[in-house]
Amino acid sequence: MRFMMLMIPLGYETAPADAQLDPERVAAMMRYNEELSDAEVLITLDGLHPPSTGARVSFATGAPVVTDGPFAEANEVLGGYWMIDVGSRDEAIAWAKKCPAAANEIIEIRQVQETADFPPDVQAAAAGFAI
Repeated sequence: MRFMMLMIPLGYETAPADAQLDPERVAAMMRYNEELSDAEVLITLDGLHPPSTGARVSFATGAPVVTDGPFAEANEVLGGYWMIDVGSRDEAIAWAKKCPAAANEIIEIRQVQETADFPPDVQAAAAGFAI
């Protein structure tokens, strides 16, 4: 089962484009990432630049509208993610609990939808697409 663990650093929504990382925190996170890799559950991971450098494309009017960051209405934003492959939701939670997260960070865990999770008509509509 694939799960995405989403890092939500509270306050990151207002971080400047040149936000600096703490080398000690980065080192602790790299040790955690190495543990995931050594356990052969890590598929991929990435950190994300602050929202001030991003953009959103919305479609409320039927046409795409681009809004540059930062985003005034954002209360929580993603700071990064891990994609892991584990045997259960409980195992994904156990890995998230091992993360050396700071007091202002939350990890949201979401299972990845697999084609087999859908009814036959939806599977048929998705048939033929492969990465």
